[in-house]
Amino acid sequence: MGCQLLLWLLLLLLTVMATASGRKRNIAEECNPGDLKALTGFKNGIHIDTSGRLAKWVGLSCCRWEGISCNNATGRVTEIRLPGFISTNDMIFQSQMEGRLSPSITLLTSLEVLDLGELVGLTGKIPPAIGHLQNLRELYLYKNKLRGPVPESIGKLLKLEQLHLHENQLSGFIPPSLGSLENLNAIYLHSNRFTGTIPESFSNLKSLMHLDLHSNSLTGPIPESIGELQLLKELDLSENFLRGRIPPSVNNLTSISVMYLDSNHLEGEIPFPSSFGLLPSLAFLRLQNNNLGGRIPPNFGYLVSLQRVTLANNKLEGTISPSLGNLEALTELYLSGNRLSGVIPKSIGQLSHLILLSISHNLIQGPLPHEMSALQNLQTLDLSFNLLNLISIPKWVAELPSLSRIYLAGCGIRGQIPDFLRSTPSPIQELDLSVNHLNGGIPSWIGSLTQLYSLNLSRNGLVSKIPDSVADLQDLGVLDLHSNKISGSMNQVFKIGNSFPDGSLTYVDLSDNSFTSGTEQIGVGAQRRIQYLNLSHNLLDGKLPTSIGKLKALQSLDLSCNKFGFSLAEAIANLSLLETLKLQRNHFTGKIPIKFLNLKKLKDLDLSDNLLEGEIPAGKPLSDFPQSSFTGNRGLCGKPLSPCMS
Repeated sequence: MGCQLLLWLLLLLLTVMATASGRKRNIAEECNPGDLKALTGFKNGIHIDTSGRLAKWVGLSCCRWEGISCNNATGRVTEIRLPGFISTNDMIFQSQMEGRLSPSITLLTSLEVLDLGELVGLTGKIPPAIGHLQNLRELYLYKNKLRGPVPESIGKLLKLEQLHLHENQLSGFIPPSLGSLENLNAIYLHSNRFTGTIPESFSNLKSLMHLDLHSNSLTGPIPESIGELQLLKELDLSENFLRGRIPPSVNNLTSISVMYLDSNHLEGEIPFPSSFGLLPSLAFLRLQNNNLGGRIPPNFGYLVSLQRVTLANNKLEGTISPSLGNLEALTELYLSGNRLSGVIPKSIGQLSHLILLSISHNLIQGPLPHEMSALQNLQTLDLSFNLLNLISIPKWVAELPSLSRIYLAGCGIRGQIPDFLRSTPSPIQELDLSVNHLNGGIPSWIGSLTQLYSLNLSRNGLVSKIPDSVADLQDLGVLDLHSNKISGSMNQVFKIGNSFPDGSLTYVDLSDNSFTSGTEQIGVGAQRRIQYLNLSHNLLDGKLPTSIGKLKALQSLDLSCNKFGFSLAEAIANLSLLETLKLQRNHFTGKIPIKFLNLKKLKDLDLSDNLLEGEIPAGKPLSDFPQSSFTGNRGLCGKPLSPCMS
């Protein structure tokens, strides 16, 4: 009897296992009819899939399709992951889907994750019935070409935690129903075409960590109710068209660590912090590119966690608050482009972690406080275009152990370039002493600044020749010496970067000087990266070298107001990226080369006041330019000038 019972139990167990196995097999082999209809509808809306994933969607076993995941118990589709970027062991592939987003996806009522981000060519609208996906936790539709509004029904997705709709062409109002989604911790709606105001209902989003609305067309004030977001970690409203003043209620954001309100039309004074202890976690604050006025709040130093703050390009006035010296964690401070006056407070020297200090384009007066010499970690110092009237560069500037980028343009500096700049503790990478009253020559030791990338000495009174050592600046990418009294040859400039296959220079401006020679070196060495070349208003003569056609990256060429002669170099036609060509007021003769018609990207042309003759080559782009581009050449004819005589 016992053996029979044991046998019976064994048969029962095998039956149960077989049934369960059959169920699992059916779940894997047959798709839920509603889910199958939804996925098939989505596939039918796509006519190009460069990844080839949708081509494998065949048969009834949708849970086995690439990018699809199902619940093992119910067999229902829970995830669609078809992002544009596909990562494999060998490479990262950017795929693309062209077609419309089918409304059929709203039939997937068990869906928890929908990821169609960065498919580039996906068009259509967010389905109005998106609210049917009430199990959805993550929605990624960013970097596509979706249009139209965000449906109000999105407020029914009560489980939603991540919403990424950025970088599309979405428009209309941001739906207030988003305020119902109390589980949301990230909203990315930036880089769209949204209008209207920020919904008051956002104050309900108690779990929100990141709100990004920049690059839209939002208007109105930042709602005071947004100050109720006690758990907000990051607020980004930058680059919109918001209007109004920042409400004092932002003081209530006690846990916020990042606040981006930049690039809007915000007005009024900065309202926070009103007292100590408010916004204690705020680490990153961006308010630049607005219309904020008034003073920097005297209590600004209460924001003790600030690491990076930019108040640039507003209408702030008055003195720099000494309380900034209390921001012990501060690494970057941007105050440029305001109306700040007075002197730099001594307390700035207390910012021991400061890496970057930018106070350019203000009304700051000298002298510079010696306490700034304590900024041992400072790497970038920009005091350009103030009323400092420094007379000379303080020696302690060159003794800062980490300083590598020095911008002192328009600071009233006089005399010669000081020798102590040749031996700074940290190699100088960028040096801007333009728009001062420097005299004498460019020192021969300049070539010892072997890590120099950018050198701007323009609009001074420098004389003599360019020293041969300039050719040793093999990392130099930007050289601006315009509006001085430098003479002789420019040969040394076109030897810079010859140790690299394509050279290092990208920007060269030697205009408004007295150079007489050196153009024969253009294009001879490794200068293939030069994009901007201005040699205008000098004393250069002779024939343009054909080697100029080797500057394949050149976008702007200005040789105007010199004494160049002979025929126009046909090699210029090889500069396929050229957008600006200015050769006016020289002595060029002969015809305009017909190959100039190859300059398809040309937008600005001036060949006036030369000795050119013959018919202007017919066709674009030459026919698009006005008469003023060709006048002053008595021998020229043809469109846009008078017709040629037969």
